[in-house]
Amino acid sequence: MSPTAQKKPLAEREITITRVFDAPRALVFKAWTDGKMLAQWWGPTGFTNPVCEIDARVGGALRIHMRSPDGAVYPMKGEFREIVPPQRLVFTNIALDEAGNHIIEGFTTVTFAEEGGKTKLILHTRGSAVVEKAVPYLQGMEYGWTQSIDKLQAMLARPT
Repeated sequence: MSPTAQKKPLAEREITITRVFDAPRALVFKAWTDGKMLAQWWGPTGFTNPVCEIDARVGGALRIHMRSPDGAVYPMKGEFREIVPPQRLVFTNIALDEAGNHIIEGFTTVTFAEEGGKTKLILHTRGSAVVEKAVPYLQGMEYGWTQSIDKLQAMLARPT
């Protein structure tokens, strides 16, 4: 295999999550593109985001370090590929190891539809494990995204 040939993923997972939020579409969209808001809900229950940097424009970077309750840090990076306020976001999401190497390569599309004053969100994501140690992480992908969306829903339900 030539050095430029792409490695075949060791495992892949694809999920779709649909949720209706009792919040205006512009606010739900902002929760994905404002770093301070995103840091409040991104990641599974109990995780925090000591680093949450977003440049919400096409070609802009996304950099998040999720800290688990036991203190382990899970860095990720990504790039916005499409932004259509307040309708659609498309971005890469790449989980990294301690040395900054790719362990999971992901591609996510989030759509936001107005439904009678509420917002219907559809998240579709695909992840590919590119190293052996990342294969089990894919099994928790749906659980992690579901908990993140639960946290987003709770944040949007709080009085402002």
